[in-house]
Amino acid sequence: MWQYFVGSPFFLPVLLWTLAWKGIALWKSARSGEKWWFVALFVINTIGILEIVYIFGFAKKKGLKNLMD
Repeated sequence: MWQYFVGSPFFLPVLLWTLAWKGIALWKSARSGEKWWFVALFVINTIGILEIVYIFGFAKKKGLKNLMD
């Protein structure tokens, strides 16, 4: 089944979208010392949904700095 998705025109944009959000969320959770969030974000693949929820809902806020802080 996944062979059909890899050949589709949506594969690369979805892959880049997922990797970008996952990278930011993993970075923030590691910097905050939140081990369980790091493991969950690393293992669970939700096409960026869980990562966005973590970044904007659960990550510790540090004012109006960029996402990589």
